[in-house]
Amino acid sequence: MTAQALVIDVREDNFAAAVLEESKRRPVVVDFWAPWCGPCRALGPVLEKLAEEMAGAFLLAKVNSDENPELSRSFQVRGIPAVKAFRDGKVVDEFTGALPESAVRKFLEGIVPPPGDDLRQAALAAMEAGREDEAERLFHEALAANPRNDAARLSLARLHSAQGRWEEVNADIAAMSPAFQLEDEVQALKALLEFSQAVQSAPPMAELERRLREAQGDERAQALYLHALRLLLQGQEEPAMEELLELVRDHRQYGDDLGRRTLLQIFTVLGARHPLVEKYRTRLARTLY
Repeated sequence: MTAQALVIDVREDNFAAAVLEESKRRPVVVDFWAPWCGPCRALGPVLEKLAEEMAGAFLLAKVNSDENPELSRSFQVRGIPAVKAFRDGKVVDEFTGALPESAVRKFLEGIVPPPGDDLRQAALAAMEAGREDEAERLFHEALAANPRNDAARLSLARLHSAQGRWEEVNADIAAMSPAFQLEDEVQALKALLEFSQAVQSAPPMAELERRLREAQGDERAQALYLHALRLLLQGQEEPAMEELLELVRDHRQYGDDLGRRTLLQIFTVLGARHPLVEKYRTRLARTLY
C-alpha cells in the first residue's frame, strides 16, 4: 500500500467522501493542524509514522484549519493540533495537543489494534500468570506479524529484564524506533540496563558491606553506590534510595554528583505515581537545598 493511501489532505469540498464515507469501511483519524503551529509540526510526523506502521488499518486525513475554517467550526475545534477519530461517520474519540508517541499509540490502538496486537495481549496475560516461556513465544509471534510493533518489543524487553537477560534487553531496545526509545518507559529500561552493567564487575555484597563499615572517602562512596544498585536490582527500592541519599549528603562530589543523578534515574524507573518517588524527591530536595 502506498503512502498516498495511508495519509491524505482533506478539504471542505471532499470531507464527506474522504472522511465520513471512508469511515464506514475503516477508521479515519483526522488531524486538524496549521503551518504556524509548533505542536502540530511535532505531532504530525508521529501520526504519519504510525499510519505507515499500521499499514492502512486506518486512514490519516489532514485538515489545514486555516484553509478550512468551516470544518474547524463544525467539529468544534478550539485548539490545535486537534485529532478526531471517525467510525461509521461519527467521532468516536479525540484529543487536543501534541502527545508523546506512546500516548498517540495507545489512542490509535483504542481505535484499531495494530497487526499482531492480539498476540501481544495474549503474551501479557501469559506473563501476568507466570507463564514466561509462553509469553516470550507470543511476543516473538507478535513481532513476526508486525516487526515495528514497539509496544510488543517493550513488553518483551521487560520480560527479559525481569529474568536478568540484560544483553537481550539491550538488543530489544536497539531494535525499537529512535522516537520510541525516547519514551519514559524505555528510558527506565535503559537505566536498569546501565545499573546492571555497573554491578557486573562489582565486589560481592559481603565485601561491599565490609567497605561500608570500614572504608572512608571515595572508597566508601563507591561501596555505597554499588551496594545501592545491587539492592535495587534485587527489588529493594527503598533501602537502595536511602543509601543513594546518603551518597548525596556525604559524598556530593563523587562521580560528578552520581548519587543525585542515579536517584533521578530511579524516579524514572519507578514512575511518577510510585509512593517512594514523591517521598524521596522531597527528601532529595531538602538534602540539596
